[in-house]
Amino acid sequence: MLKATQRFLTILLLIVGGLYLGYELFLYQHGRQLLPPGTYIANVDVGGISVPEAAERVNRHYLAPIVIYHRNERLQLSPQDVGFRLDMPAMLAEAEAHRDAQEYWAGFAQFVLNRSFNPFRVELKATHDRDMLLARLQSIASFLDKPPKAPQLLLGTASLQYGEDGYLTDIMASLPLVEAALYDPTQREVALVVELKPVPELSMELLQQNIAKQLESFSGVGSVFVMDLQTGEEISINGDVAISGLSILKIAIFLETYRVLDAPPNEYVQGLLVDTAVYSSNYAANLLLHVIAGADNTYEGAARLTESMRRLGLVNTFMAIPYDARPVSTRPSTYVTPANSVPDLITRPDPAMQTTAAEIGTLLSMIYYCSRNAGPLLMIYPGQITPAECQAIIDLMILNEEGNLIRFGVPEGVPVSHKHGWDFVTQGDAGIVLSPGGDFVIVEYVTDPNSSWLSHEIGFPILREIARAVYNYFNFDNPNLEDPQVRAEREALAREEAAAAAEAAAAAAQDNAVPDNAGSEGSAP
Repeated sequence: MLKATQRFLTILLLIVGGLYLGYELFLYQHGRQLLPPGTYIANVDVGGISVPEAAERVNRHYLAPIVIYHRNERLQLSPQDVGFRLDMPAMLAEAEAHRDAQEYWAGFAQFVLNRSFNPFRVELKATHDRDMLLARLQSIASFLDKPPKAPQLLLGTASLQYGEDGYLTDIMASLPLVEAALYDPTQREVALVVELKPVPELSMELLQQNIAKQLESFSGVGSVFVMDLQTGEEISINGDVAISGLSILKIAIFLETYRVLDAPPNEYVQGLLVDTAVYSSNYAANLLLHVIAGADNTYEGAARLTESMRRLGLVNTFMAIPYDARPVSTRPSTYVTPANSVPDLITRPDPAMQTTAAEIGTLLSMIYYCSRNAGPLLMIYPGQITPAECQAIIDLMILNEEGNLIRFGVPEGVPVSHKHGWDFVTQGDAGIVLSPGGDFVIVEYVTDPNSSWLSHEIGFPILREIARAVYNYFNFDNPNLEDPQVRAEREALAREEAAAAAEAAAAAAQDNAVPDNAGSEGSAP
């Protein structure tokens, strides 16, 4: 009985197994158009499905949007928008060729077991337009990036703008990450490489841009030179353009006077120096040319000054005719220089005496460094000029409280060693500012060569605001917030009040004076 039962069960199992295998064979025969198990197209499992379904499944993976993160922002990028294309016909053809080449019974075994004895992979065949992707990333960066903001010196105001940190997308570093996501069927998210950017340091380039913008409103020509005396860094706007020497050339007279002296100036020479520096006396300046010449010959003094400037490398700086003098047949009335011989010279410099903003600025820097026992003056003129004499020149020009162009651009109490000058069409000032934030040279001119008269109401405000911008650059954390015009009006009022008080005191003293014969008249019987 037991054996009969076992025989029955065995037969039943064989019948059921045969029916199952027959059914599976039927399914396999009718499903031979399906891709074999273990078939992958572009890393997508497409085994056991039809070719159209495989195409749809692969497209569903690769044409899904890429999720892009820019810091905390989430965006989607459609692969089609960057020219992403799948070569689906080629990939499907390769999969079909593998299916068709499969041995019949081996394929049936894999079908029944739903597993592959030898998985088959079709490599991804796709392309994209890199230029389109770059353009899209640049668009994202332009919209979401926050460039760092440099400190700003706002034009014509007392306002300053401090800088801000920022962040910028590194597009070239982000590009391969996004491309990798395009070609990955599962990892469809990517974080762009966004770098933090600290606030830029205040730069001389920024200062130059500020000055250039201030000069844009001026119809003539501006010429500006600035040097950081701590670093030697400099900026120049038309700094090599020939300009009239004006009274600013008296700085060279001061240097040459001290150079020829073998001892401190006597009372007479000191008086000439003060009159020239403080009151801008042309007469006193010409008498200093006598000291330079070693004879009562202003023309010889001018010639020696010019020769000395050339020895210092200042080839565009000369004095052919002394102040308020006329040409003489025995002396040149002008000199040809690189600056004044350029075609289309944009200024009308005085033919008798000329310089450039850069050369006057360089001369001032030489005097400054000499006062600190350094620089070219001591090497070019060893034993002829001393640090003490250079310091005396700086101290002398600090006494100049006239021609308030640079001075009114800096706060009261900040020493400004300067020499101003102007004529009918040119106004300027050149000096060393000994500021808390660092010492610097500033030379500034405005000239209107197309006019016969440049009003002080036009030129002075520009020069004062430029001086304030330069001062605020060097003293950004403690800037000059006072409007130079307010400073000018306040000092003008103070001078008027001082003059009126002096006049009143003189009148009172005269009224209270006792006649010389008052005592004898009072004692007469």
